[in-house]
Amino acid sequence: MTFLSQLPLLVFTLLNSFMYQRISEAIRIAGSLVFILLLFILTAVLVKVEMHEEDLFFSVTMATIWFINSFGAVLQGSLFGLVGLLPQKYSTVFMSGQGLAGTFAAIAMLLAKASDADPESAALGYFITPCVGTLVTLLSYLLLPRLEFARFYLNRSSKYEEGTTDKLLTDGTPLENGKLNGHANGAVASVALDSSGQDEAKLETSPDRSKQADSSAEKASVLEVFKKIWVMAFCVTFVFTVTLSVFPAVTVDVKTAFPHGKWGHIFIEVCCFLVFNINDWIGRTVTTWIRWPGKESRVFPALVVSRVIFIPLLMLCNVQKRYYLPVAFSHDAIFTLIMALFSLSSGYFVCLSMSYAPQLVEPKDAETAGALMTFFLALGLSVGAALSFLLRSLV
Repeated sequence: MTFLSQLPLLVFTLLNSFMYQRISEAIRIAGSLVFILLLFILTAVLVKVEMHEEDLFFSVTMATIWFINSFGAVLQGSLFGLVGLLPQKYSTVFMSGQGLAGTFAAIAMLLAKASDADPESAALGYFITPCVGTLVTLLSYLLLPRLEFARFYLNRSSKYEEGTTDKLLTDGTPLENGKLNGHANGAVASVALDSSGQDEAKLETSPDRSKQADSSAEKASVLEVFKKIWVMAFCVTFVFTVTLSVFPAVTVDVKTAFPHGKWGHIFIEVCCFLVFNINDWIGRTVTTWIRWPGKESRVFPALVVSRVIFIPLLMLCNVQKRYYLPVAFSHDAIFTLIMALFSLSSGYFVCLSMSYAPQLVEPKDAETAGALMTFFLALGLSVGAALSFLLRSLV
């Protein structure tokens, strides 16, 4: 499951980073949501279908995991690029929403465990819920162009894209008079002027800004954008590498010091998954009001690297069974405190990295920055998941 979720996430996020200009945003986002919805409907139906061959059930489940993560990677990368076109607070809210989704999943797991529901009913509830959530998300995306605020920012991006496309087409046409740049600039200006509507004129009326946008309509290359955001790319990769290297592969095997009664039955659901997701969500949300260190501060990457201390701390908790390391922190409260700080810092630094990156480039390159950051986010998840097998064997 780890392999078949992380590998397509990494591969398709990388493809999305380079191919997003060739495939329209609507197809990438709406198309991915439709396919994810169909896959979850299929999974929900299969709960009620008797499959006598275990190999067939295993193959169908693994294929579903692969395709959901493939479309999820395209969706996530496209949405990060879309949010990168909006003011910074929307990137923060977007990241906070991801943390809230994890909290919702942890609560659902806890309720299913505490209610002693039969596995079939619990599974049906699990898979019907994302069907509803995905459908609501798809309808919300289709309604987005009706908002004047969204039209202003998204239309401004489309002008950059049309201007760049026109420039590329002009470059491919032999011109005898040699006035290539003049024709290209004129085409860019024409596209920018023709595609501006009355609503946008009300929101942005400065002639200087319009001229500036027209003259710089060509987007920077992926490499040029990466050179500007590489520090943030490193930070988001390192944060997720540290986080996924021990959570949940190591933390899920921590045992309570009070194994008897109901607490021993729900200890992992509460102290591992619920504590992590709630504090991860809090860490992401708090960046709405607190943004320290700044995006150009050297303290920021130093603090990100310092999170590596959580790896030995969690490995020294009461993980069972053990092979090499002794138990240094056996009490539940200590494990819970470490998990809280671990997840709080993870959410905080991930959200800052993702929201800072689009600010380091020109507005026309914000979507490229968002798509690139999504790739490095997936890279961190994959590297962390790979390291988790090694670290678990060393405990």
